[in-house]
Amino acid sequence: MKSATEESFFSVLKTRRSCRAFTPEPVSEALIRRVAEAGSWAASGRGMQSPTVLAVTNPALREMLRRINAEILGAPDADPFYGAPCILVTVGDKTRNTVVEDGALCLGNMMLEAEALGLASCWIHRARETFERPEAQELLRTCGLDPEQTVGIGNLALGYAATAPAPAKPRKPDFLHLLP
Repeated sequence: MKSATEESFFSVLKTRRSCRAFTPEPVSEALIRRVAEAGSWAASGRGMQSPTVLAVTNPALREMLRRINAEILGAPDADPFYGAPCILVTVGDKTRNTVVEDGALCLGNMMLEAEALGLASCWIHRARETFERPEAQELLRTCGLDPEQTVGIGNLALGYAATAPAPAKPRKPDFLHLLP
């Protein structure tokens, strides 16, 4: 029998969905900090905590990231962030051999915490390619990060959902194979 905490955790796991339409309502700094803190508690190879999260709420910086991401996507007029007012960019120390895995776990934790807090989120790719561009590398420098040692892992669009999420697809029946 599951405890109330286990039941609540599974509820978050089962209800979290990727959001592809956000309202323009800003996310408070307190909520951004809570979501980022969840990312900081993600497991990481040898406990090295290789990811770093950049919270982008400044409209000009957000527009720069949108423009670069859309160019890489091949759709320069698109908004790959779906109108989210906050982008949590996860980057990491490329000298760590588990940097991508560490960053993925960080992003996963942040998505779950966002759901628990009533926020919507969506993992957006192309962070690696974005931070290979000179203008994005300058953003890293303003944060005290070395662009030569830092790799983009993923972007988390964060905000309030403009529409209700689609229901979850049924789980595939052959997900688990218990080996003898």
